[in-house]
Amino acid sequence: MSRVGKYPVEVPAGVTVSITDGVFRAKGKLGELSLPISSHVAAEVQDSKVVVQPVGTASQARMMWGTTRALIASAVKGVSEGFSKTLEITGTGYRAAVQGSNLVLNLGFSHDVVYPIPAGIKITTPRPTAVVVEGIDKQQVGQVALDIRNYRKPEPYKGKGVRYDTETIRRKEGKKK
Repeated sequence: MSRVGKYPVEVPAGVTVSITDGVFRAKGKLGELSLPISSHVAAEVQDSKVVVQPVGTASQARMMWGTTRALIASAVKGVSEGFSKTLEITGTGYRAAVQGSNLVLNLGFSHDVVYPIPAGIKITTPRPTAVVVEGIDKQQVGQVALDIRNYRKPEPYKGKGVRYDTETIRRKEGKKK
């Protein structure tokens, strides 16, 4: 069993953290995030570290111990460095462009797919076939990247579609003559 919760979260220089009324707040150069803390764990700031301890020995407290520590670590990293996901677009004529506050995708449909960029997220297209999603909230960055990918998932025969840059597509052999 993992014991992720027992390791304190290091707070880098330039990030301020506070815990008040069961809410963890982290403020850094990229922005500010807040996170409600479960009643099953106790979190406190010691020097430049955040220490999380379970309250009691109940199963729920042990589960929330590691979860809360991981969420706090993600919030601290998000306000100091930020998170990003890169998507690759493969296919003839498939491309993406940012127009104002919308991401416009040409994915082989009869119409362009227009995706409104949510608040707190920055989307750039360094190439017409690459989309970079950046933000301070790890969950929101992942959700936006997944929403974009779900418009045209990569298919196994030609590999056309939208995929993560770290993803490998298991290719299938086509039918034989």
